Amino acid sequence: MKVTISQPREQPRSLHGSAKTRVGVAALRDLGPEDVEDIVAYWYTSGDQHLDSLGIDRTRLGTPEDTRQRILRGVRTGAPDQQSLALAITVDGAFAGYTLLNRYTLEINYSHWHITDPRLRASGLSTALYPHRIKAYFDLTPMERLIHQTRTRNIGVNRMLDRYVPVAETRYIEDPDGVALPGEFHLRYVLRRDIPSFFEKLAAGAAK
Repeated sequence: MKVTISQPREQPRSLHGSAKTRVGVAALRDLGPEDVEDIVAYWYTSGDQHLDSLGIDRTRLGTPEDTRQRILRGVRTGAPDQQSLALAITVDGAFAGYTLLNRYTLEINYSHWHITDPRLRASGLSTALYPHRIKAYFDLTPMERLIHQTRTRNIGVNRMLDRYVPVAETRYIEDPDGVALPGEFHLRYVLRRDIPSFFEKLAAGAAK
């Protein structure tokens, strides 16, 4: 059965940064409707073990159509009040994952990041693109603060974030952002003025 996707009005597709990595040139660009089915496939074909490792609430995740519409709402329209904003991660031009920013107020905003190609996980993409990712969020929105909410047992993600921003607090969260189950989370806070230091840290790490 062919699925028809209603496409939101798009801005011209923009590139939001790139970096050389050991697996190729990694980049961030605007997500397009043509990327959505890759994301839907990621969520519904990765298997229970992967979803359990992420702590995903299957009820909140919903059906493939729920996810399809959730991601489509993130395709950038240019509207200043767009609540969700999605960017594609590519490696040498090929789709490799995505990031989703959920906006609520000037100071309450959360981001999510998924490498959908399992061959590219733990390959340094997240570390190399982190400063570009944060700069894009703040360039594209008027938000004043971003909150990283990461499950404490997610060692890889926390190790990457430790390079850039410290944990501010750790606590049990009953209603985490996105499609996660309740649990123990690290919280880190990022302000617009922090962005230059992230690029400095990235350069310092590359020089070692």
